Amino acid sequence: VQLQASGGGLVQAGGSLRLSCAAAERTFSNYVMGWFRQAPGKEREFVAAISWSGSSTYYADSVKGRFTISRDNAKNTVYLQMNSLKPEDTAVYYCAARYYRGNYYRVYYRVAEYNYWGQGTQVTVSS
Repeated sequence: VQLQASGGGLVQAGGSLRLSCAAAERTFSNYVMGWFRQAPGKEREFVAAISWSGSSTYYADSVKGRFTISRDNAKNTVYLQMNSLKPEDTAVYYCAARYYRGNYYRVYYRVAEYNYWGQGTQVTVSS
C-alpha cells in the first residue's frame, strides 16, 4: 500500500491544520489507519487510529479533545484534523496502514503493528 501524506505546515499556537493521507489501494476499506508523529531526537509515537469501518477511533492522551481522525473509504483517504495546536505538537507526522478485515471496531496503536507507512509531513507550531 502506497501512502501519501500532505497538509503539514507552519502554524501559530492555537491554530489548526488538517492532514490528509491518500492511499493508492483499491481495498482501502480493508485497512486500519493510524497517525503517528516523531519529533527530533524522540521516538515515533502514536497519535490516533481509526478502524476500517470508521466507527471506532482511539487517541493518545496528549491529543484527545484537540485532534480528530476520520476517513472516507470512497476517496481512499484518512484525515487528521488538528485544533488548538501547541508547540509540543511540532513533529513529522506519518500515516500508517495495517490490513485488517475482522471486527469493525478494531484499532491498533503500536508502531510495530502497522505494515505500511507514508513519507511524513512536517508540522511546526510556533509559540
